[in-house]
Amino acid sequence: QVQLVESGGGLVQAGGSLRLSCAASGRTLSGYRMGWFRQAPGKEREFVARINWSDSNTYYTDSVKGRFTISRDNAKDTLYLQMNSLKPEDTAVYYCAVISWDGRTYINRFGSWGPGTQVTVSS
Repeated sequence: QVQLVESGGGLVQAGGSLRLSCAASGRTLSGYRMGWFRQAPGKEREFVARINWSDSNTYYTDSVKGRFTISRDNAKDTLYLQMNSLKPEDTAVYYCAVISWDGRTYINRFGSWGPGTQVTVSS
């Protein structure tokens, strides 16, 4: 099973940018659809963005469209999330995962989560 570790979070002012990384170990990410999720204090974890392995097609939740960009480097087995024009409501712990579609939404295919990386956006 693949292990994922997120990094790149931090404290940033509204309007700023951060780039998150997700490094894999244990097995390659080749062939997997990947995604980012986030969990804000007191809220459930929510899907943010996903990218296909085969064609790098991307999809975003409405609240981040035009501001966030998901990408991957298959040679490095690394997933990225470039976050621009950050807002206080983007404050959350961000997680990456191998994902699948359950007919209603994207879910963590393997069920386990990494430590996540904290993103805090001040107003």
